[in-house]
Amino acid sequence: MAAELSTSINIKEPRWDQSTFVGRAKHFFTVTDPRNILLTNEQLSHAHSIITDYRKGIVSPGLTEDELWRAKYVFDSAFHPDTEEKMILIGRMSAQVPMNMTITGCMMTFYKTTPAVLFWQWINQSFNAIVNYTNRSGDAPITVSQLGTAYVSATTGAVATALGLNALTKHVSPLIGRFVPFAAVAAANCINIPLMRQRELQHGIPITDENGNRLGESTKAAQQAISQVVVSRILMASPGMAIPPFLMNHLEKKAFLKRFPWMSAPIQVSLVGFCLVFATPLCCALFPQKSSMSVSRLEPELQEKIRASHPGVERVYFNKGL
Repeated sequence: MAAELSTSINIKEPRWDQSTFVGRAKHFFTVTDPRNILLTNEQLSHAHSIITDYRKGIVSPGLTEDELWRAKYVFDSAFHPDTEEKMILIGRMSAQVPMNMTITGCMMTFYKTTPAVLFWQWINQSFNAIVNYTNRSGDAPITVSQLGTAYVSATTGAVATALGLNALTKHVSPLIGRFVPFAAVAAANCINIPLMRQRELQHGIPITDENGNRLGESTKAAQQAISQVVVSRILMASPGMAIPPFLMNHLEKKAFLKRFPWMSAPIQVSLVGFCLVFATPLCCALFPQKSSMSVSRLEPELQEKIRASHPGVERVYFNKGL
């Protein structure tokens, strides 16, 4: 008879060492696995019960360590790390590759006319707003007006950037014109993410010591978290929006696409998808999910509070969001 699984496995942390890029990459290849969006409610509920029971010291009969880790990643794929609420399906990181490959591929295929730019930038920012809200840091709610402001501002910024650059590139090579969607996406990320997470910038995000004991809320931590997410999101979009234009520019001169021009969109979507399968987890892994900073970089009043109540704490930790 197999021995019962130990209750000492630390499932609060990922399975792999998060102090190394390789460890973080393995973690995010699992987190962003598109197959997770196919999981049923029953499978999610089963994983939820395994993890919540294990946290209480209850081990399901016959549970193995591999099954425990699988349950943890299923749990993490669908439930917010701070609120533990079930996340919106298309806002989950496992939906990033299929959703982004479709939207980005279409943005890059239909970028020449104003109606097409308006439509696909609107679709992209609608999706980004859902993702940014779903993967926010902390457990504080965001108001409807804040959501609306972020959504309208990011969409306006992306559309204005795309239309402005399209006007400037009418007299240059078609290849340069293909990079307009990327410039618009980069600009929109710089607007959308900070606005969608503006409450964190105003009121701070929860910070803890290395053992998870909550020490307060910090706006300085929120600034670091959001800046890291902006960088990783822009880099995440780069391969899928930088490599396919060169390939498509070459392919469209060939007889095949001249004979079957309708194949341009499926080919471009497939190329973007191939890039995103690798870019999404690798760029998420650039910065640790459980980010940290020195106490000396926090707000002065928070530094005083921590040094008075926890004099031995030199670094604080927080969920940076995705």
